Amino acid sequence: MNIMRVTLLGTGTSQGVPVIACKCDVCRSDDSKDKRLRSAIMIEEKGTRIVVDAGPDFRQQMLTHEVDNLDAILITHEHADHIFGLDDIRSFNWLRKSPMDVYCEPRVQKNLRNIFNYVFAANKYPGTPQMDLIDLENKDFKIGPLDITPIRIYHHKLPVYGFRFGMFAYLTDFNMIEEQELDKLVGVETLVICALRKTPHISHLNLAGALELIEKIGPRKAYLTHMSHEMGKHRDLLNELPSNVEPGYDGLVLEI
Repeated sequence: MNIMRVTLLGTGTSQGVPVIACKCDVCRSDDSKDKRLRSAIMIEEKGTRIVVDAGPDFRQQMLTHEVDNLDAILITHEHADHIFGLDDIRSFNWLRKSPMDVYCEPRVQKNLRNIFNYVFAANKYPGTPQMDLIDLENKDFKIGPLDITPIRIYHHKLPVYGFRFGMFAYLTDFNMIEEQELDKLVGVETLVICALRKTPHISHLNLAGALELIEKIGPRKAYLTHMSHEMGKHRDLLNELPSNVEPGYDGLVLEI
């Protein structure tokens, strides 16, 4: 039986947890599940390995999980906590002797070319990262054995992408999804979805919004990600959630 392996590389918000200089109970917790790097996942199936998003903690995530080969990176959107680790693909370039395939939509490509201008310069400095930017459109595509369906969602007014991989879906950094895109999630059995905090937020689902959407989608199991320190401690949150919902944590491995 073929098994797809999903690793939650990071489950924190843009500042991570603990937050710099914060003295709250969550940031001072000694529970490892309350330590959250910036949100990202890794998916492995039949020898193919991809990552969704490469934020500032990408290097540490790759070292922690002893990743020695990576086939591609999917980018949900261009905010710093999802792209600022792309410079660290250099090691994979050296090992593979080839550029890294980076899938993102044209608007995101434009931002990457500006932010990482030295990568795309006509006269490149030796040793700079190498990446091939591949157009990401709102239609199904494949990477190796992985069947991937982009899901258009909205981070306030910014269009971003979530992704479905067979019976698994990953939705982060959003607070709105249209019905036709919601239809793409019918039959998903395992869902990882953002839930920033318990109080409302202008561009992220809060806990109530995430739980409402989980109930609508109807997965067998759902895990929360992109959580801030305002969400509270992992242990307390676990006791508050429905039986089919759990707070995700860094290093959690799901077998789909």
